[in-house]
Amino acid sequence: MRAILILGAAVWADGLPSPSLQRRTRHAAALWQAGAAERVICCGGVGRHPPSEAEVMARILREEGVEAEAIFLEDRSTSTYENIGFARAHLESDEVIVVTDPYHAPRAVMIARRMRLRARADCPPHRASAKARVREGFAYLKLGWWFARGGPLP
Repeated sequence: MRAILILGAAVWADGLPSPSLQRRTRHAAALWQAGAAERVICCGGVGRHPPSEAEVMARILREEGVEAEAIFLEDRSTSTYENIGFARAHLESDEVIVVTDPYHAPRAVMIARRMRLRARADCPPHRASAKARVREGFAYLKLGWWFARGGPLP
């Protein structure tokens, strides 16, 4: 049973989704409605503002018509590799569609494949800011360190 993994993004004050969280979640809902996967796993713990990113995603998915039985929460992760690693507990197969922003997708798919998942990305259109591209560059350095240490699973 294939799954869609929505990778976390910020929750703003009063539990409002950031534009990135909203964009990713609505894209995942459209994929589910098109029959791309049978389940949707919402990934992300509590950041600066509660509730967890996963809880906010689940709310949006239900508003978009995704059946509650198809939604699973991974609500303790704080990083991309934790998003994917902790989500594995909700998988029934190793085939996943990773939903994130395009600038983040190559690294996220690399991590998923390192965790022995058959992963591909499907991203909503979005042009990354200079700040996001710089942050992603540093994340690749961290990923290199993670790979060099043998990529321990969360």
